[in-house]
Amino acid sequence: MINLTDSAVNAIKSAISSSTHPTGGLRVMIEAGGCNGLKYKMGLVEEPKPDDTVLECDGLKVFVDNKSREHLIGTTIDFVMALESSGFTFHNPNATANCSCGKSFS
Repeated sequence: MINLTDSAVNAIKSAISSSTHPTGGLRVMIEAGGCNGLKYKMGLVEEPKPDDTVLECDGLKVFVDNKSREHLIGTTIDFVMALESSGFTFHNPNATANCSCGKSFS
């Protein structure tokens, strides 16, 4: 359903290891907003919510709420380091349009 590149896995594992809060996994979801109507949201959380789908990617638990599932099927999350900016990128085959920042889609 969701794929994480090696770079994304390493960035997430690094964030988990430096977190001062208990972390059970990464929540990935879609919210209304952004330039194109929908935006990606990610964060480290202690445990899944009751309606979450729990995936495992290279030893990491990824929690996806059921409302976001249909928008995220086939999405690849990468972590890119560049001179101008570094961060997570999303390659979503379900998106018909993307914002130039890569964090919003329709």
